[in-house]
Amino acid sequence: MKKLLVAVALVLGLGSSVAFAQEVSNTPAVETQTQAPQDEYTKIEVKDLPEAVTQAIAKSYEDATIKEAYVAEKETGKVYKVILTTKDAQEVTVLLNEKGEEVKEIK
Repeated sequence: MKKLLVAVALVLGLGSSVAFAQEVSNTPAVETQTQAPQDEYTKIEVKDLPEAVTQAIAKSYEDATIKEAYVAEKETGKVYKVILTTKDAQEVTVLLNEKGEEVKEIK
């Protein structure tokens, strides 16, 4: 009789613990954040570059050709992002202001 009572208590104890068990998901929580685009440059035609910019490129990068040109309005004025192709087929990106002076990207 003792064995029967122990067996019944064991079954009831295990049965009730299963009823209160929770399913644990091992998938990590994913948090998404929306960021503003970092590259706010607008593509323009190469012919629309200011004369000062094209002269500065011709002086500093003599054998390079202009592949693409972009413009952005910053606090300090317009900044031109110019992608050049050098004579050895490498791409170089240059940032210039309206006066043709090279500027550093402000992060």
